[in-house]
Amino acid sequence: MSGKPFFVLDNGAYTLKLGKTSEEKPKLIPNAIMKAKSERRRLFVGSDIDECRDASGLYYILPFQKGYLINWDTEKTIWDHAFSKNCCPVSFPDTPLVFTEPLFNFQPLQEGANEIFFEEYDCCHLLRINSVDLSQIKYQSEHPDSKACLVIDCGYSFTHVVPYVLGKRKSDLIRRIEVGGKLLTNHLKDIISYRQLHVMDETYVMNQVKEDACFVAQEFMTSMAEAQRKGPANSILKEYVLPDFTSIRRGYLRDPKSEPEESVQLLRLNNERFSVPELLFHPSDIGLPQMGLAELIMHVINECQEDIQPHLLRNLVLTGGSTMFPGFEQRLMKDLRALAPCEYQIKITMPSDPIGYAWQGGKVLSTNAKALKEKFVSKQQYEEHGHTICAEKFDI
Repeated sequence: MSGKPFFVLDNGAYTLKLGKTSEEKPKLIPNAIMKAKSERRRLFVGSDIDECRDASGLYYILPFQKGYLINWDTEKTIWDHAFSKNCCPVSFPDTPLVFTEPLFNFQPLQEGANEIFFEEYDCCHLLRINSVDLSQIKYQSEHPDSKACLVIDCGYSFTHVVPYVLGKRKSDLIRRIEVGGKLLTNHLKDIISYRQLHVMDETYVMNQVKEDACFVAQEFMTSMAEAQRKGPANSILKEYVLPDFTSIRRGYLRDPKSEPEESVQLLRLNNERFSVPELLFHPSDIGLPQMGLAELIMHVINECQEDIQPHLLRNLVLTGGSTMFPGFEQRLMKDLRALAPCEYQIKITMPSDPIGYAWQGGKVLSTNAKALKEKFVSKQQYEEHGHTICAEKFDI
């Protein structure tokens, strides 16, 4: 088994990251089925959305709800598209599969994944694992001398903080806040709909606005004071040119112009640009009774043994799409420095590709022959022992 290329499927709630380990980087596919107003008879599955002529008012059918895979029919349709010859062709009877699922996944959902991959896709070898475990494997391969690390995974549904000591996950110390990319996009839609333009049906476009325009303020109140100024003194105020899906396929940010234009539709973005990502650091701003990210990290570290704490602070690794806001790493460092003991060094690792980092961990895992023998379940073992062997071998 160790000589073959593996297929790694990092099954995120927003994006599938998939590809063979012989490839340099994963292919990214939206984990959704979408319907467009302009083409009512056609469903856009995953990456088919690139072919949509008008992506305004897209209706989403999502396989994940609140971080867990509950709509199997939808997910199976997306997987069939992803594994097809037009997208990312793979033959599972000959190719071992590494498949990620959420932390503390419910047992019926774990068994559902076993059945689909072994019985419907006829998979020869399967490993179900958490994406944060793969991120830790990737980090350990890059920092072999580290005794511990803390993975901060800011995903679509949640933000998890997961400590590892000597390569072992401390499951009893995992904490999460219920703020992720989905909540941030929805909050931005609420603000824009209340202040300017009704965009509650424009999830696709507003997600692009969030990605293009938002940033993390280093000092929230200082940025808020600047946003209240007029004219050139306010560097935060920008205009976002919305796409019309004829000449403009994706919107873009620009400096405000004094003369209004008839031909384009604009959003004026001011304090929304930094107040939306601020929810990661202060969920209480919208009434969520939860700690901010820096407080959560220190809470987890303080729960660990004292001799481990400095190792965790020196080995913080960021993963997930919501860590990609400009200023995120610097703000987290500033907030942690204020909370951590002054004698402890803090080092944050921000990967060049935080979305594909876990997939790269699956690629590293495929080169470890000992781990493969211990962790994988073969189709023959599954047919003999059923779900029991999977529950014993897979540490979810």
